[in-house]
Order: sequence, then structure tokens, then C-alpha cells
Amino acid sequence: MMKSRNLLFVILLSGLALSLALSGWHPYDRTTWILEIFPIFIALPVLVTTYKKFPLTTFLYVLIFLHALVLIVGGAYSYARVPFGFSLQEWFHLSRNPYDKIGHFFQGFVPALVAREILSRQHLVKGTKILAFIVVCIVLAISATYELIEWAAALMLGQGADEFLGTQGDPWDTQSDMFLALVGAITALIFCSRFHEAQISKLSANQ
Repeated sequence: MMKSRNLLFVILLSGLALSLALSGWHPYDRTTWILEIFPIFIALPVLVTTYKKFPLTTFLYVLIFLHALVLIVGGAYSYARVPFGFSLQEWFHLSRNPYDKIGHFFQGFVPALVAREILSRQHLVKGTKILAFIVVCIVLAISATYELIEWAAALMLGQGADEFLGTQGDPWDTQSDMFLALVGAITALIFCSRFHEAQISKLSANQ
């Protein structure tokens, strides 16, 4: 069991490293690329250093990897120029490239399960309802913090932050970003909690 987990962890790390290298080879805008992938360089050392002492569920590692890919693609093209987003815009007759909304949905979906796993395994919260409430509050706090970081970047970089912000002229971009994070968190809790709990139980039994 541990050998397969270790192998998967190495595969995910290798895939992440390769994806980062490819995205950073010739990104649309170097500053935007750095800003978009910066969260990965915060999370990655934490995940590596805690792997032996506090390993996460396999399910969560895969989701974190997928979330990182969303950030990497957004950094390589800039969110407003991701080709898949243009395809979605055409298919659904949207007024803008919606790829950044996918990113903010993941910003709610994955951190919700990370928070849920930590709180649950550390026995910090009792009761499923209060656990869900606190998880949603944590996600909204993360989303609000990210929007403050975007605001700070806009103030420091001026017009140079346009690609990073990716508002595409939407005056309600900040609010809709936070709403999508909220939707992502609620979706994760509704559809993944039971499977996630089974993964937690399985991990605890094998430790």
C-alpha cells in the first residue's frame, strides 16, 4: 500500500515539475506566469516536508495536482487567453473567456477538502454541520485574501497587472471570483464528503 502511494506521489511530483518547466519555457507574460504559479511554490515544500509525518489522502494529492495544473495553464497563457476557455466561450455563447472562473472554482473545491481533512483528522471540530460551516468560512477567507493580493499587485504593477487580474472589463469580477470559490467549496462538501471520509478512514487504518 505504502509503495503504491509513494510511487503515485513521485509520479505527481514529476508531472508537476515537467508541467512547470514547459509552462515557463515561453509564457505569454513572464510576470503573470510567476504570479500565477507562486502558490505552487508555497504549497509544494509543505506537501513534501509533511509527506511522512502527516500524509494526505491519495484522493487529495490527485486533486491538488489537478488544481496546480489549472494554475500552470493559466500562468502560461494568462487566464484571459487560455485556448480551452475560448472554446467554452464559443460553446456557451459567453461574453468573455471563462477559464479564470474554473480556476476560482478549484480555489474553493480543493482547499475545502484540504481544510476538511486537516480539521477532521486532527479532531479539531466535532459534528459534520459545524465542520462544513468552518470549511466554507476558511475557503471564503482564502478567496478574499487572494483578491486582496490581486488588489495589491494592481497597485504595485499598474497596467502590468492586467494579465494577472484577468478581469476582462468585468466590474464584478472580484465578487464572481469569490462566489465561484464558494460554489466550489459547497460542491466538494456535498459530492465528495462521503468518499473523502472513506479515504481518511483507509489512510488512518494503514498508518
